[in-house]
Amino acid sequence: MNRRVLMGAAAAAAPAALAAPALAQTQMPEIRWRLTSSFPRNLDVLFGTADAIARRVGQLTDGKFRISAFPGGEIAPPLAALDAVQSGAVECAHTAPYYYVGKDPSFAFFTAMPFGLNNRQMTAWWRHGGGRELGNELFRDYNCIGFTAGDTGAQMGGWFRNEVPNLQALQGLKFRIAGFAGQVFQKLGAAPTQVAAADIYPSLERGTLDAVEFVGPHDDEKLGFVRVARYYYAPGFWEPGARLHLLVNQRAWDALPDLYKHAIEVACNEQDSEMLAKYDDLNPKALRRLVAAGAQLRFWPRDIMQAAWRASHEVYEETGARNARFKRIWEAYRAYRDEEYQWFRVAENSFDNFAYPAAAAR
Repeated sequence: MNRRVLMGAAAAAAPAALAAPALAQTQMPEIRWRLTSSFPRNLDVLFGTADAIARRVGQLTDGKFRISAFPGGEIAPPLAALDAVQSGAVECAHTAPYYYVGKDPSFAFFTAMPFGLNNRQMTAWWRHGGGRELGNELFRDYNCIGFTAGDTGAQMGGWFRNEVPNLQALQGLKFRIAGFAGQVFQKLGAAPTQVAAADIYPSLERGTLDAVEFVGPHDDEKLGFVRVARYYYAPGFWEPGARLHLLVNQRAWDALPDLYKHAIEVACNEQDSEMLAKYDDLNPKALRRLVAAGAQLRFWPRDIMQAAWRASHEVYEETGARNARFKRIWEAYRAYRDEEYQWFRVAENSFDNFAYPAAAAR
């Protein structure tokens, strides 16, 4: 066979080879899912993360796999997002697992624990320290699989009508606080309750609540807390980082083509870091505006921090005595946390303790 014929055959084959992936793509099924968020639309970073995941999945699949994101309350109650996914009423939800500690206290490990892992430490534990395996073991019991999908970073300690100068001031305090932290504050004498985001401001305005915590300056400014409670405390020691998840119905997940599964994983991984980047950009500006609007910035007294540390660990031990799964996860989590704390003391904390005060003194 002469050289000219060979080259002609190769040239003819090349377009067909290049077209093959596109042809395969056209054969992928069209799938439509619904995603319920636990957050209202006006919280642009929180609800916006669910919306961004949905859009990105569509981009990665050439529009074949479309997810429609709905704010909390539109197709499922904000604090019942897990139930909607578990039952198959919706295919997926963007939510905070610690909202479901009433079902199993172990859910708290996968959002935030008082004096627990911060954002970076949580990422390391989830990806490399066994956290993903422990989390999905729990989620499977609720007919779900989970993907980390955003983190707020360290949160603020909340808005209070009156100053909290000591432990005595916490006695009987009606405090909106989510997750496991409510049990810690109950030990300290407060009266914790969990309220969905859209209902927090009216409860505070009416006096049903004495204090509220949510996330941090950007979201707190949007919710208007400074208008009814002036004292703004830091830090939110119960949320050194707060990890959100995309919870997906297990049957719906199993039915997806591999390409679509990869699209979800890519979209969640992108938003896992993007949410924190947004908050780190937006929170300093919002805090400045809140202080200008009359917020009185305060830091927790040391006696409250010390009492909270003791109370947190008492709650962990007591809960572990009643719940074998919690005890098993707590033992693994605590060992990982303590080692991470030692490392962060060496490099991160020593830098922070010098550089931040030095910059403030300039």
